[in-house]
Amino acid sequence: MSAHNPFAHPSCEVPADVRRSPETGAVGLAQAADSAKDVAWDLGTLLQGETVDELMNRADLIADDLTQWRGKIADIDTPTLIAIMRQSADMNEALGRAGYYVSLRYSVDTADPERGAHMMAVQERSTAIGTKLVFLELEWADLDDDLADAHLADPGLEFCAHYLRSARRYRPHLLGETEEQLLSEKQLSGSAAWVRLFDEQTSAIEVELPDGVPGGPGKAGLEQGLALLASNDANIRSQAGLAVSTALQPGLRTRSFIYNTLALDKATDDRLRHYSTWVSSRNLANETTDDAVTALIDAVVARYDIPQRWYGLKAQVLGVDKLTYADRSASLATVEQPATWEEGKATVLDAYNSFSPELAGIAQRFFDESWIDAPVRESKSPGAFCAYTVAEHHPYILLNWTGRARDVATLAHELGHGLHAYLARPQGDFHQSTPLTLAETASVFGETVTSNRLLASMDDPNARFALLATTLEDSIATVFRQTAMFRFEAEVHNERRTVGELSTARFGELWATTQSEMLGDAVDFTDEYRSWWSYIPHFIATPGYVYAYAFGQLFALSVYARYEALGAAFVPSYLELLKAGGSLPPVELGKIVDCDLDDPGFWDGGLNIIAGQLDATVEAARAAGRMS
Repeated sequence: MSAHNPFAHPSCEVPADVRRSPETGAVGLAQAADSAKDVAWDLGTLLQGETVDELMNRADLIADDLTQWRGKIADIDTPTLIAIMRQSADMNEALGRAGYYVSLRYSVDTADPERGAHMMAVQERSTAIGTKLVFLELEWADLDDDLADAHLADPGLEFCAHYLRSARRYRPHLLGETEEQLLSEKQLSGSAAWVRLFDEQTSAIEVELPDGVPGGPGKAGLEQGLALLASNDANIRSQAGLAVSTALQPGLRTRSFIYNTLALDKATDDRLRHYSTWVSSRNLANETTDDAVTALIDAVVARYDIPQRWYGLKAQVLGVDKLTYADRSASLATVEQPATWEEGKATVLDAYNSFSPELAGIAQRFFDESWIDAPVRESKSPGAFCAYTVAEHHPYILLNWTGRARDVATLAHELGHGLHAYLARPQGDFHQSTPLTLAETASVFGETVTSNRLLASMDDPNARFALLATTLEDSIATVFRQTAMFRFEAEVHNERRTVGELSTARFGELWATTQSEMLGDAVDFTDEYRSWWSYIPHFIATPGYVYAYAFGQLFALSVYARYEALGAAFVPSYLELLKAGGSLPPVELGKIVDCDLDDPGFWDGGLNIIAGQLDATVEAARAAGRMS
């Protein structure tokens, strides 16, 4: 029984198309980016003196030993089940160390064929090892309820009790052992291969920046091109948007085919496993229900007036009648200073220390002990993520430090993930990670602590307005934009099942429709942006993923509101939440910080907080003389 996948890091990834930063003076920006050139992680400690092959051999031997229990799970006593789960944890640790080592090594140079081949070899062997033990999951799920409950009542199973309870929820969706083995073995040459092709295609996208744009004339990576959309220069934004649109055209039909193929593959899986909707399997994994997710989406859509009102007001600040699609992330700062690595580090550590010296002390270790890889490199994975690795080790953080002020927020965000992972380590392999729905709690909380710490030190009205606007736009991007993206996914998957293969043009139509519903009349969505769905990895690697961002942001804002109400007295409860990891269902985890996820009105509370952010931003704009 396995509790994690070392070949994907989605639960700790920055939301797609959220963390963008304004352009600054080219020389200063280059120097700020260069300040992180030596910040590289040390992956060697993952192996603990063993080689990848030795770790895989150890896992293989454990799996072989566990096969003696095939056909016997219904007859074993509780001490034997405890021993089986302990062995499974040992196997998962060995697989996790090897898997994370090769996948993280690959992530910093995706163009290196040796790294890609090594990762694939480990994936193949991990699949083969896991296939031997498919019977464990099936026989445990098939166990009589009374017998399973009797086992789970034993405190000796506490280290994996929630995991085992959760696994039994899959009983209606499991196939026979032969079928499960077949699907497992075919995955690497099926869906996983298409995901890897998409990743390699998008990592290779080059944006041709024109003269007059920072970094131009010349080629830049997609991440650098997108970052220019936050420039406070309208001409730079316009040219960058056009350059990105142009760069997305080569390979667009291939990316459309990949998405079509994976949507069909998912439809087949869902039919075989008797899932009622395209997102039901994701909801089950997130320990929520179809109805609960529908309620979340409906609540957010009902408040689309918030982003529409903001973008209308932003147009007023920028002095235009209506924003273009490239203007959405435009910086409202009058002066944007580059941020060096040391400045970003000091800012974030100070913010965490203001909340909890214990958290700040752990965060310091990420810098001191080489747990972060920060420089922008050719062929490095774009964006940012935190990899939990295994419970017996420590997490790692990948960044692409461009020297922009918004990189500081990304650092605070990913450190939040890292702190969550570190504090939950005692929960062990089976309970360290939370479902995606709560995975953003610590990251958003840490980012909010950082921005509020900065805000408290600002006297300049323009600087205060710019920071409040940035915070508001992060909330809008994470809640409303991600919800619009989820609705795009829903349209794609439902149409693939009922109509058939979608054309590239049809993907663009659905993207334009779902984006325009969220943006309303406040933003002019033109045809050149219809291809912008095609670089977003979440659609390809983890269907249904993105609503968890809205869930997590609204939950985290509610948690932060509790901190504002209680002050330092809240800190122990917050740390208890992080330390609990995924050892309890989300509803029970919410209760630790006095948040009732079963309350139908819960989402309205978080949405009202964002509405309050909007009001505060408008007030600051007026105080700064930026809005009438």
